Amino acid sequence: MCSKARLPELGEFLKVCRAQLSPRTVGLPESGAPRRVPGLRREEVAQLAGISTDCYTRFEQGRSPVATSVLATLVRVLHLDDDQRDHLFTLAARDECAPRRRPAQKVQPQLRRLLDELTGTPGLVLGRHMDILAWNALAAALLTDFERVPEKKRNYARLLFTDPGFRELCLDWRTVARSCVAQLRMEAAKCPGYPELTALVGELSVADADFRQWWAGRQVPGLRVGTKRLRHPVVGDLTLDWDSLTCTADPAQQLVIMTAEPGTPSHDGLRFLASWTVAPYQRARDATA
Repeated sequence: MCSKARLPELGEFLKVCRAQLSPRTVGLPESGAPRRVPGLRREEVAQLAGISTDCYTRFEQGRSPVATSVLATLVRVLHLDDDQRDHLFTLAARDECAPRRRPAQKVQPQLRRLLDELTGTPGLVLGRHMDILAWNALAAALLTDFERVPEKKRNYARLLFTDPGFRELCLDWRTVARSCVAQLRMEAAKCPGYPELTALVGELSVADADFRQWWAGRQVPGLRVGTKRLRHPVVGDLTLDWDSLTCTADPAQQLVIMTAEPGTPSHDGLRFLASWTVAPYQRARDATA
């Protein structure tokens, strides 16, 4: 818990940071009406952080300590840089250090080889925070051309909430999207305050009202296995079972594969898609290798 002697100072710091932001900065609509105080209102910060206005007011008034998970959320909501984040954690007198950015993940070589061997099965490797680390030809043909997505933007949740084509592909989008939110929330609970996850949550909270509501709302279970219903522009509707396998060398990497029941139209659709795309895709990869 934080030291009571520093709670007033923590509250003043939050107030100063809040005053430096505008609704436009955090993606909120501006009514045009004059504001009594500069910057965001307390209720706006509370809304973005997914807490009650009364709870946030107690923080600013120095009447209540701030949990580590809430500190991490406030870093994102108030757009704090690394120095400001460190100062916030110092004022909160936490024993643990404020998490810093970790080195970028690279797909494990054995997973890369396995993906290339799965010519008839769509597969991709997800890393921390659902970053897309690698994929095979059929996954690209089925979902999207990941190569065209900038490397720093290759994230499954980001595509699901911000890419219209990716969103339209999923016939059960709301179910899949809520499961993604649940997965991110579980990661945030295990490793609160990591800047990469904080930045992703902030971006998606601003970009999508559903994400903002589900992130602040009640937890729903994350999934490690399930069924996806897709509407592909070439092969039509597909019902695919998916499963995820954890990499022993790096448990933060998951191999996700999608299969269809043999003898079904979905199975035939996957086979056609593989014959239509895998060979040209592989030739292109070999040419750039």
